[in-house]
Amino acid sequence: MAFVDELLRDAGLSNAYADPLGATVEFVGAFVVVYLLGKTVVYPLVQRLLNRRDLDAHARKPLMKVSQIVVVFAAVAIAFAFAGFGNLLTSLATIAAAATLAIGLAMQDVLKNFVAGIFIFTDKPFRIGDWIEWDGNSGVVEDISLRVTRIRTFDNELLTVPNSNLTDDVIKNPVAKDQLRLKFVFGIGYDDDIERATDIIVEEAEKHPDILDDPAPSVRLTELGDSSVGLQSRIWIANPSRADYVKTRGEYVTNVKRRFDEEGIDIPYPNRTLEGGLELTNATDVVEPADD
Repeated sequence: MAFVDELLRDAGLSNAYADPLGATVEFVGAFVVVYLLGKTVVYPLVQRLLNRRDLDAHARKPLMKVSQIVVVFAAVAIAFAFAGFGNLLTSLATIAAAATLAIGLAMQDVLKNFVAGIFIFTDKPFRIGDWIEWDGNSGVVEDISLRVTRIRTFDNELLTVPNSNLTDDVIKNPVAKDQLRLKFVFGIGYDDDIERATDIIVEEAEKHPDILDDPAPSVRLTELGDSSVGLQSRIWIANPSRADYVKTRGEYVTNVKRRFDEEGIDIPYPNRTLEGGLELTNATDVVEPADD
């Protein structure tokens, strides 16, 4: 800016000092103005967008860091251009592009996980505290970062999972909603009363305090096995967690089994009937045991 250069020359500085010093002052001034503008305009705008997405504080922190980096980068670029460092800015941009390409090739997995982490924060397939299942694994989410997600299994093992593994795979979140349906198949004998067994299964569901009345418990005959008739019970629980699921399911199945025993309804063991004959060869070679 010529005005700054003139002030420095009026102060007695020669052109050799006035020009670079003036450019430096212009750079610092432009950087401060753009940075403060970004802080007062961009940050609140990002906060508003995050509020609209209903992200929790844990998810907002890394996304706000990304926005801060973008603001600083933009402030530096604009300040370079404003101070007349156009050639330097072009050189730096070329170097930065080459460095970005090299880093991108060397760290493509890290960048892939970073992008996946942003998608997890914005799409919210799960939150901290949710019980999730994926690729044969299951556990409770303890921490979500931009690169990895930490999950505690039900054997108390801590899994550190790259975020790309979770975004590339199908994730089952049983506790995403406020209700969860449980299904269990009770096998009864072919000679047992199906209607009575169905009534018992429904009655025990209605008695349990943690099983919902609406949707109502239901029973369907789903299979005719080799040794049993399969009656599938479908029940619903509210505000589910892994502990609630295991506890309610265990208590309910125990109560139904007790009622079956009381009313003589059998839960048969699997059995097979083998038919055919047995042919012995060289029967004359069989030696009879000697009498004592």
